[in-house]
Amino acid sequence: MNAAVLAGYEADGADLVDRFEAIDSAGLYAPVADFMSAAPARIADIGAGTGRDAAWLAGLGHAVVAVEPAASLREAGRALRPGLEWIDDRLPELSRLRGRVFDRVLLSGVWQHLDDPGRSVAMPALAGLLAEGGVLVMSLRHGPGALSRPVWPVDVEATIALAEAAGLRLVHRVAAASVQSGNQAAGVTWTWLCLAKVSAPG
Repeated sequence: MNAAVLAGYEADGADLVDRFEAIDSAGLYAPVADFMSAAPARIADIGAGTGRDAAWLAGLGHAVVAVEPAASLREAGRALRPGLEWIDDRLPELSRLRGRVFDRVLLSGVWQHLDDPGRSVAMPALAGLLAEGGVLVMSLRHGPGALSRPVWPVDVEATIALAEAAGLRLVHRVAAASVQSGNQAAGVTWTWLCLAKVSAPG
């Protein structure tokens, strides 16, 4: 993860906690609800922030790992939700998660913080965390970001192509409005992708 992005999240952490906590997880994931496993599943929430979504999913019976590289957000999340498993790891490599396997990997509001070289490393790393038949659920931001937390333009087709090269198959794509009023005013929109791990031949 770009150092300037992490520095921005560290600097803004205190202000972001209340903003993150105000978001309804079920509403946020409504565009991809059909691809969020109904049965108990192993889930990695990459860029978990305060653990809001991870806690929601754990409450539904899933085994969730909250992965957050920004210490200010991670510590706030630990204080709010000490029962969650927290890991300090970051894209693009996700080296501390390597070797673990999940049924769902979530990447909400994160991909825009990686540049193209970072994305080319991150996608295979994300695919490598998925069990056979597992699904990567990710949101792609379109529009400006905060000056303190740099973003890079996201091309949906290029992202799908990266995923396919990493052994993932597009199973769902949908456009969605932002759930935050400030982002709505700024013209921010999102594309959600669900990408399934393709079974190995034979």
